[in-house]
Amino acid sequence: MTGVRVSGKGRQRMQDFVIVGAGSAGSALANRLTACGRYSVLLIEAGGSDLRPSIQVPIGYGQAYYDARINWKFMTEPVPGLGGRRSYWPRGRVLGGSSSINAMVYVRGHPSDFDDWAAAGAAGWGWSDVAPVFRRMEDWNGAPHPERGQGGPLKVSDMADQIHPICAHWFRATGAAGLAPTPDYNAGEMTGALAYQLTVRDGLRASAARCYLRPALRRRNLRVLTGAEVVGLKMTGRQITGVRYRHRGKVAVARAAREVVLSAGAIGSPKIMLLSGLGPEAGLAQHGLAVSQDLPAVGRNMQDHVGVDFHYRATMPTLNQELGPWSGRIRAALRYALLRRGPLSLSVNQAGGFVRLAPGDGPPDQQLYFSPVSYTRTPPGKRAMLSPDPFPGFLVGYSACRPPSRGEIRLSSSDPFDPPEIHPNYLSTEEDRAAALSAARYIRRLAGMPGLRDIVAEEIAPGADADDDAALSHHIRETAWTVFHPCGTCRMGQDPGQSVVSPRLAVHGVGGLRVVDASVFPNVTSANINAPAIMVGERAADLILEDAAAQG
Repeated sequence: MTGVRVSGKGRQRMQDFVIVGAGSAGSALANRLTACGRYSVLLIEAGGSDLRPSIQVPIGYGQAYYDARINWKFMTEPVPGLGGRRSYWPRGRVLGGSSSINAMVYVRGHPSDFDDWAAAGAAGWGWSDVAPVFRRMEDWNGAPHPERGQGGPLKVSDMADQIHPICAHWFRATGAAGLAPTPDYNAGEMTGALAYQLTVRDGLRASAARCYLRPALRRRNLRVLTGAEVVGLKMTGRQITGVRYRHRGKVAVARAAREVVLSAGAIGSPKIMLLSGLGPEAGLAQHGLAVSQDLPAVGRNMQDHVGVDFHYRATMPTLNQELGPWSGRIRAALRYALLRRGPLSLSVNQAGGFVRLAPGDGPPDQQLYFSPVSYTRTPPGKRAMLSPDPFPGFLVGYSACRPPSRGEIRLSSSDPFDPPEIHPNYLSTEEDRAAALSAARYIRRLAGMPGLRDIVAEEIAPGADADDDAALSHHIRETAWTVFHPCGTCRMGQDPGQSVVSPRLAVHGVGGLRVVDASVFPNVTSANINAPAIMVGERAADLILEDAAAQG
C-alpha cells in the first residue's frame, strides 16, 4: 500500500496507541483514533500490501483463498462431528485482514443478536446502541431507507441488477415455498429471499484497507508497519506497556504511552494473550509459561458457522459456461476492464435468504446460499472458482444462524511462530445436528419447487439415493465446512471467569490492554461477521476516545 511510513528510527518512538492487526476492526479503529489529530497510532500488521489483483478484483478471492502470501491458511484439529476431518480456515494476513480475502457479503446481523450481547453482560452493545454505528459506517448505494447509512467510509452495494439470470429460478422456488423476497435484509425484515449486498464499489473490493486505512495514511499521526509478527506483550506489573514483534528477522519492542489494542482476530488475539501469560493457568503451565493473569475464558467460547452444500447439474447455462472456457474468461475480462461489471465484479454468493425452520415465531435460524456456479471441492487449502465444473451446475447451501456448539483455541507450543490448535467442535450438540438435518430436508423441498425443479437435471450430491435421515446425516458429516466466521474467543462480559474483556473492551485484571475484533463477540451473529467486526472497531474508537479524554 503506497503511503505506508516505516523507518527504523520511527519504529522505536513511543506512540499513544499500538494496534496489533490491520484487519477489519483494526483498520477502522486506526482511522477513527487518528481522525481527531490528538493521538498517535502505530498499526502493526504481520502481512503486507493488499495491492494485488486477487484482492482488488472481487472474483479473485478464489485465488486469495489459498495464497500463503496473504493468508494464514490455518487447519483445525480433527473434528469429531465431521467424522474426524480437519477443516481449512483461511484468514487474512494482509492489510485489510479477512476483509481483503472474504466473499464480500455484507450482513449486519439480526437485532436480537446484539440484544443478546447486552443480556449476556455486554452492556452498551444492544441493538439500539450499535444500529447508529452501522448507519455511520455505511455508504449504501441502494434504495434509501432511514435505517441505512450514506456517506460513511464503507462502500456497500446493491448488486441485484447484476446477478446471474439463473437466480430468477431461485426466487421462483423460494416464493413457491412461502419465503417471500425481503426488500432489504439489513433494514426491516431479515427473513426472506434476497440478492446479497456486497462490499464492492465500481467493480473493486471495498475492504477495510481501502475504505478506512488508505484515507488515514495521509495523516502524520498514523504509522503502519507491515511484515511484523507480534510475539508477545510487554508487561510491567499488571500494566501492558508495549508489544514485542519480529520484523526482518529481528525482535523489537513497540511501546504504548496509553494502550495496546489487540485486533489480531479470533485466532491471533487469544494466541498473543496466551503466549504472554494471560489465560487459563492449567493451559499455560502445560507449555511452561508463567501466569501473568489467570483468565480462564481466553481462547474459549469459540463459535463459527458451519455450512453444507447440495450440488446440482443444471439444464441451462450457469457461470460454469462463462468462467470455464478460455473464451468465456476473455469475454468476462474484457467486460470487466471496460465496464467494471460482469462475473469478475461479483462474489459467487449471489442470492440466498434467511428462514426460520424451528417451530414458533422468532428470528431466522438458517442462512441460505444460492451460487450460480459449481465446482467439485478441492483438497483443503484449494478452491478453484475460476475452474468450475465442465457442465452447467449450481450450488444451494445453508448454515445455522446461531449454532450452540462451542470450540476452543489452544497453544500448540510456547513457540510464537507455531500455529495454534483450533478445536471448532462443530455439530457437537444434538440441537446442531437436528437443525442441520432439518435444513437439508428444506433444501430438498426447495429443489422440488417450481423454478428450481425446472432446471435441475440431477442432484449430484448428496444424490437421489440419500433419501433418509441416516444418508443425509452422513452427507452432512462428510462435507460440512466452515463458513469462515470464527469469533467469541475473547468474549465481552462482566464476569472474569466467563469473559475476557469488559463491555469497554478492556482486558480483565490488567491495565493498558484492550481487544477489538470479532473475538469479543459474546455470541456469533446470525450471518456473515465482517460487518459486525468493522462495527466493533468503530464502536471501540468511541469508547477509547471517551476514556482518553477523561484521563487527559
